[in-house]
Amino acid sequence: MLYPAGHELKKHVDSKYLVVTMAAKRARQLQEHPEEALLDSYKSKKNVGYSLEEIAAGKVTVQK
Repeated sequence: MLYPAGHELKKHVDSKYLVVTMAAKRARQLQEHPEEALLDSYKSKKNVGYSLEEIAAGKVTVQK
């Protein structure tokens, strides 16, 4: 089962394509600077999972 679920991600971001773009950019940031993690603990083990969890928690948002 995918965590976080798609409907949790869509609460904070309107488009699934935007979720993918945000997660990819944030995962690259975490790979370069792992000390910049926004959550205290993660269920995932990879940077993409970390970024999806941050999006679901509302810690990463879109600047308009």
